[in-house]
Order: sequence, then structure tokens, then C-alpha cells
Amino acid sequence: MRAVVQRVKISHVEVDGKITGQIGKGLMILLGISEDDKTEDIDYMVDKITNLRIFEDDENKMNLSLLDVKGELLVVSQFTLYGDCRKGRRPSFIKAARPEKAQQLYDLFIKKAEDLNVKVQSGVFQADMTVYIENDGPVTLIVDSEKII
Repeated sequence: MRAVVQRVKISHVEVDGKITGQIGKGLMILLGISEDDKTEDIDYMVDKITNLRIFEDDENKMNLSLLDVKGELLVVSQFTLYGDCRKGRRPSFIKAARPEKAQQLYDLFIKKAEDLNVKVQSGVFQADMTVYIENDGPVTLIVDSEKII
């Protein structure tokens, strides 16, 4: 599982010109799910992302997590994070999970974050979306569950 994590001041996602998810201070997550991902990957990713110390404390040092600042999450499914561009000019998405599996794990990611009392908003799975981001910092990180060691 891969996530592009962006610290934001505000962010929202639209489908057909209508806002489907909107947050204030928090994290915008582009979430890619691979064919090999399991529930353990969800557990790792939710814990890692909500506890990343990337928000500033009173001394302007990144010492606080999303949970510490009571921030919000906007989660958008992003199968293209598993695009392999090494051969040719067209990305291969063979490692991305099939839609049925991906949606199940995507929904579980959202539920597990909500179980931590995080306000979670989302895009619409498999929809053509427009994402608006006011990146704070900017702070952008990539988190990958395959790097669990």
C-alpha cells in the first residue's frame, strides 16, 4: 500500500462539480492499494499516517501528529500510485489491486481512521475527481507498507 501524504490548510475533492469531501487543517491522502495488500497493511498505514509527527508545535518544530492537533483526513483512492513506468511510454498498472479488493481495503482504511476519532472525508471510489489542495509547508511524504521491516 502506498500513500502520498500532504499536510494541508484546507482541501476538497469534487466529482461532477460537486464537493464530495472537504477538510480544514489536516492531511490529504492519495491512497494506492496493490494486489498484495492485506488488512495488516491497513493497520500499519493508518497507525503510521495518523501518528506522523509533521505538525508544528509552539516552537515551530514538527513534533505533533494528526491525532495531537485533532486534524482531519481527506482520503482519495489513487490506483496510479502503482503505475510502473520503467518500460515503454505507457505505465503498467498490473500491480494495482482489482477494483473489488481495492474498494474493500479503501473503505477499511477510512473506517479504521474513524475508529481513532479522526474526522475523515473521502472522494468517490473509481470516479473522475478533481482534488484541490492548499499544501501547508509544503509538507509532502510518501508512506509505503512494503517497507515494513
